Amino acid sequence: MKPRLLDLFCGAGGAAMGYHRAGFDVVGVDIAPQPNYPFEFQQGDVFAIHPGEFQGFNAIHASPPCQRWLGVPRALGDEYPDLIGPTRELLQATGLPYAIENVPEAPLDGFVLCGTTFGLPLVRHRRFEVQPQIGLVRSTCHQRSYGRGTEHAGTFPFAHGAWRPAWREHVLPAVWPWMALEESHDAIPPAYTELIGHHLLAHVNAAAEVSG
Repeated sequence: MKPRLLDLFCGAGGAAMGYHRAGFDVVGVDIAPQPNYPFEFQQGDVFAIHPGEFQGFNAIHASPPCQRWLGVPRALGDEYPDLIGPTRELLQATGLPYAIENVPEAPLDGFVLCGTTFGLPLVRHRRFEVQPQIGLVRSTCHQRSYGRGTEHAGTFPFAHGAWRPAWREHVLPAVWPWMALEESHDAIPPAYTELIGHHLLAHVNAAAEVSG
């Protein structure tokens, strides 16, 4: 039986696919319906999960909403609560290995990955806090800011109104072929979590050997 990973705030399953490729069985939870989620899915409020429901899982991933940290005007940003802290507390209370993902500006203690790190046709910066820590991770992205991707040849930026044709032709088939186009605009490329998943899986397997 494969180790199981609980994918919180799962969206359409970009992170989930990476963990699946790394060797986990994945179960997703999101407050909104996710008809294209590629694995087992349960609709519900992440913060309403009973502690006992974490039993049977070996690791957790969480992608809490990022609007708080997107640099929107403060009057708008204040409408969005900080969910990083409560998410971290929830995951730490389980005692399980975990990863939290968000935009680079979010208050996470970790590293940033980019699509160019993996040769993907997009610039998408995402910060990850991983416990146990994964160590030094090299981004290989030479862009000078975390803005939309404009400084890499062969990449296609996400930009409201202009991104759809290029993403439909070049990005979606290469990165998220099971998703609808609109689901991909804030999705995590699976390559990111496949890298992290191998690290978490190694930790899970090592712990199983010690306890066994």
